[in-house]
Amino acid sequence: MSLSDPITATTRTTMTRLRERARTDRADLHAVLDAGLVCHIGLVRDGAPVVLPTGYGRIDDTVYVHGSTGAGWLRIADGAPICLTVTHVDGIVYARSVFHHSMNYRSAVVHGSARLVTDAAEEIAALRAIVEQLSPGSWEHAREPDRRELSATAVFALDLGEASVKVRSGPPGDDDADIAAGGRWAGVLPVHTVFGVPESDPTLPPGDGVPTHVAERRPGQRTPPSETDHGNG
Repeated sequence: MSLSDPITATTRTTMTRLRERARTDRADLHAVLDAGLVCHIGLVRDGAPVVLPTGYGRIDDTVYVHGSTGAGWLRIADGAPICLTVTHVDGIVYARSVFHHSMNYRSAVVHGSARLVTDAAEEIAALRAIVEQLSPGSWEHAREPDRRELSATAVFALDLGEASVKVRSGPPGDDDADIAAGGRWAGVLPVHTVFGVPESDPTLPPGDGVPTHVAERRPGQRTPPSETDHGNG
């Protein structure tokens, strides 16, 4: 599968409602994933559905997640079917009728089987991608994981071959009769994710300034790993 291949709908990803909001460009899928900080993973544990929030990172058409080797869900994830979602709320849509109230959003849903990463080079590349997704510039600035930390960490990969992207933007879709009647406000209240002022650890020596990669952080920033970083050729 090429990074330029369009998203092909499957039985699980075919939209049954509001199909005009679907996106088939793989670049849209990557953009939704790259702009996020948290994904939600759904899986079945002990016969019941579980949805868990966690950090993640992307390299090409693979998403990586990690956790402690002692985490219950990670112990059953290898080979298990999972569903990973990322959603951004861009605005609250106020309509003239409550029926047409909505949200402007971008969302991605990925289906597949989790794969435990066992290759050392891929594991390091995946951890770097996860760190850079959350805090760009930190992999080069902070200490890298040592052998003990790596042995306590499990990394899983999820291929992006089966995915869907849905986007809503613009004003409300009110009925003509409600528009003609007037007397009620309608529009969009934008929603933005912003970073605040960095707060330095109190144990830092006096005079240690905030590094540039933290001070200049902006929403949506990402330092993409090179395609050669995961060591798979």
